Amino acid sequence: MVAIGAGIAALTGIGAGIGIGIATGKATEAVARQPEASGKITTTLLLGGALAEATAIYGLLIGIMCIFFL
Repeated sequence: MVAIGAGIAALTGIGAGIGIGIATGKATEAVARQPEASGKITTTLLLGGALAEATAIYGLLIGIMCIFFL
């Protein structure tokens, strides 16, 4: 039962990967349309990517805690 919970917690990596991929694609389109705004776009992309990756890391930590502490 604990392994099922750890597996479900590890699935957060899928959502983070999809989110970062979509954000990168949209940022590339935005820079292609307005090259002069690339600084702001890059800053926003990095902030959003960091938040999405933090979600994946939290899911990984929950999965590891399920395996080792429950």
